[in-house]
Amino acid sequence: MSRLKLENISKNFGAIQALSEVSLEVAPGEVLGLMGDNGAGKSTLVKIIAGNFPASSGEIRIDDRPAHFNKPLDAQTAGVEIVYQDLALCNNLTAASNVFLGREAMRRIGPFNILDYPAMNRRAADLFKQLKSETRARDLVRRMSGGQRQAVAIARTLLSEPKIVLMDEPTAAISVRQVAEVLDLIRRLRDRGISVIIISHRMPDVFGVADRIAVMRRGRLVASKATATSSPEEVTGLITGAIETA
Repeated sequence: MSRLKLENISKNFGAIQALSEVSLEVAPGEVLGLMGDNGAGKSTLVKIIAGNFPASSGEIRIDDRPAHFNKPLDAQTAGVEIVYQDLALCNNLTAASNVFLGREAMRRIGPFNILDYPAMNRRAADLFKQLKSETRARDLVRRMSGGQRQAVAIARTLLSEPKIVLMDEPTAAISVRQVAEVLDLIRRLRDRGISVIIISHRMPDVFGVADRIAVMRRGRLVASKATATSSPEEVTGLITGAIETA
């Protein structure tokens, strides 16, 4: 069974064809590395999966059931979460407050509802423990490393018990040690049976964590194959067009 199945997804922006009949499958607990040059259509495809805008044609299926997304909330309800490249974190808030941003836990005192900080701290700490991250619930985000910030963003996705997590350049602009932390976080998601799609330009990171690699060029999918059967040289050739398909 496929966790996510895309069938002939196309997207037009006026006269511009951003995607052309992209068909792709992701299994439960599989990490897919989505690669391609700038303008290849990677971000457009991920935004369609995330519900940012609808496909012009084609079908999305989750767990073999048709899925129709008109807005991001529709995708979230279906089990799709996304971690954007900028992480969308508030530097002046704690890790726990960022995990619960927009979904805050409340408790009632007399006629008033107030934020339940102890409950949010406990739940966030539990999520960080599940991810085997050293991030602490009460720490301010502005004092965190890039790896810890990614842990906060990933923990936030786990609140809704997602089926699919989309990650846009998760290892960009962080140190080698922090890259290792983030790749471990991605493996933890896989170990929980969550399907992960990562957009990345960093070849070593993709080959280090992805079970399968999909390559896009000029809005078309030109390869989707097991990482073990490919190589950085082949992927580079597919990205540049030196190799047509694989």
